[in-house]
Amino acid sequence: MIEVRMINEARKADINLPNEPFGLFGRMEPSYADGRWGYKEILFDEENISEMCFPDEDYDYEAMKENSVFLGAYDGEKCVGLAILQEAFFKYMYLYDLKVSGACRGQGVGRALMEKAGEVCKERGYRGIYTQGQDNNLGACRFYLKAGFRIGGLDTEVYKGTKQEGKADILFYRDV
Repeated sequence: MIEVRMINEARKADINLPNEPFGLFGRMEPSYADGRWGYKEILFDEENISEMCFPDEDYDYEAMKENSVFLGAYDGEKCVGLAILQEAFFKYMYLYDLKVSGACRGQGVGRALMEKAGEVCKERGYRGIYTQGQDNNLGACRFYLKAGFRIGGLDTEVYKGTKQEGKADILFYRDV
């Protein structure tokens, strides 16, 4: 059974849960018309399906603890999922990072982390949570929508001039 709890000083090493590869099998293409966001999914041809793995972070608990909340999903004493929320200047806390160990994906760990994150936001007087997902990470985009987020924007400029040029970030919002 998975238990989601705050990561404190004693478990601070858990905030550096390693990243694991995830599949890139399609992209989400948002659209905005008449004041409403919609989207379509574009699935990649079999020869264009790939994997990606973000580089591991070197999070510093001491440096981040003033404006961050660390949530861990635990299977016994083993951390199998992580959500990092950060204080924001408006009414949505920022979901800075979310990851689930590959062996635990698809088992409700991410959803459990989001439920606890919603409780944290509510306790701190926030309206909800916001984050972004890369448009070519269809699995993550689908996850956010299934977890109660809605599309709230599209940033097509963020990757210009980088190795990731051609991608866009979709902004997702969830009220609590």
